[in-house]
Amino acid sequence: MIGLSHYLILAAILFAIGIVGVIRRKNLLMLFFATEIMLNAANIAFAAISSYTGDLGGQMFAFFIIAVAASEVAVGLGLLILIYRKYGTLDLDNFTMLKG
Repeated sequence: MIGLSHYLILAAILFAIGIVGVIRRKNLLMLFFATEIMLNAANIAFAAISSYTGDLGGQMFAFFIIAVAASEVAVGLGLLILIYRKYGTLDLDNFTMLKG
């Protein structure tokens, strides 16, 4: 039987993958994907704990995280498209020229 600990271990593994992605990636698009993985890990943990305790608070909080993540992706991808059109790359090492 799958218990709460299995869900929390899955959430911890996904969150660790997201942290490694944020630290190691040089591409802005991959950075967005890594943050999405981290947000989904938090959603899994909130939903699992909420289901375990019988309270809907965690599931409601996960729903709001999904809404915020969707708006973040919409705005973020628009900005990434503008940056790519202007500079021709999304590599973070090439953006040192943006320093003032």
